[in-house]
Amino acid sequence: MTTEREAATADDAVSTADPAADAPAPRRAALSPSRASDFMQCPLLYRFRVVDRLPQPPSAAAARGTLVHAVLERLFDVPAGQRTVEAAHELIDPQWRQMIERDPDVAVLAGETDTELAAWLADAAVLVDRWFALEDPTRLEPAERELYVEADVDGLTLRGYVDRLDVAPTGEMRVVDYKTGRSPSELFEAKALFQMKFYALVLWRTRGVIPRMLQLVYLGNSEIVRYEPEERDLLATERKVKALWSAIERAAQTGDWRANKTRLCDWCDHKALCPEWGGTPPPLPAHAVQLALDPVRAGEVAPTEE
Repeated sequence: MTTEREAATADDAVSTADPAADAPAPRRAALSPSRASDFMQCPLLYRFRVVDRLPQPPSAAAARGTLVHAVLERLFDVPAGQRTVEAAHELIDPQWRQMIERDPDVAVLAGETDTELAAWLADAAVLVDRWFALEDPTRLEPAERELYVEADVDGLTLRGYVDRLDVAPTGEMRVVDYKTGRSPSELFEAKALFQMKFYALVLWRTRGVIPRMLQLVYLGNSEIVRYEPEERDLLATERKVKALWSAIERAAQTGDWRANKTRLCDWCDHKALCPEWGGTPPPLPAHAVQLALDPVRAGEVAPTEE
């Protein structure tokens, strides 16, 4: 997913530009799977990320996810026969240096000493090694990597980044997403599959072909989750996305961004501001409605999965 790109890590990061600045230009209704998942999880979380544009603290896990995604992407630049574990390991250091060049602040996430950095990079190498145990890159020739996809659905732009798209000589498509975390329990598996069905819907609407396979590669515990979507799956996803957008529009117009208290609150960066936990959200910024309904202008980048 991902990369990004992290995004953010990794999942999408949003700009921290001053939301009270000049009014946004006429909006372009758009939704990514990350922002859709935010709203499904907690409407207030969507508000914090898209309307208030609250910064998300960087994490070592997110940075490691970005690094691993970059290595797996760049490995396909070399001929198939040279796509070895050793070649992938050789990409880790230069890709890490490129990350630091783009954002010097990311360096501190890997530790403050050479020993800590070495251990952090070694952990990234372990994730790369696990990928080789799950897939054989010498037998793969991706049609696309880090592919930006976009489709219009009744005036709503659906958009996102696909980590890898494999296309068979006969035309069948396989959508692949790398996750550097562990595979979710059954309770949370539907959320991950929603992201993949979202991408499949966009590809179907733009290419006229339903992907044959959706594949989630979990490097945290060396597991692959596969799903074969059907037309009815994607039509249901389309209806769900439309309903989500209608709910987002209502929340934007009324200013009613309700918090949804769940187990996931323990991992929320904005828990201290949540009324469900005794906090007080910041005042809604100027032009809050426009910001809420135009996530693209909120400065999203592609997610990198933890």
